[in-house]
Amino acid sequence: MNKWLALSAGGLVGTYLRVGVTAWLAGLAGGRFPYGTLAVNLSACFLIGVFNAVLGARAGVSPELRLLLMTGFCGAYSTFSTLILETAYLVDGGHAALALANWLASGAAGYLLFRLGTALALAAG
Repeated sequence: MNKWLALSAGGLVGTYLRVGVTAWLAGLAGGRFPYGTLAVNLSACFLIGVFNAVLGARAGVSPELRLLLMTGFCGAYSTFSTLILETAYLVDGGHAALALANWLASGAAGYLLFRLGTALALAAG
């Protein structure tokens, strides 16, 4: 399978599933708390862990399969799973301080930049 086709197919399925799960859970639980987003983020972390363990342990696994499942599907389903995977790689590589910095920077700086972008866009009118 072509790498771009694998990436696109995984991304398409991940995107639709994310929207479907989020909408379904919002309908069940209401919109006061983002249960759908939480469920997507947590399930994506579980899935990327499974894919990483299974695909990493098997010799001869095609790069296209990793692109399909990990980059395409999990990346489109939830980029939070990629944050967790890369943080885990840092911890596993003996870089706990970098892992913590990655985690904090992504959350705190991401939130601050979201607020900055919102303020600038509103100010620009």
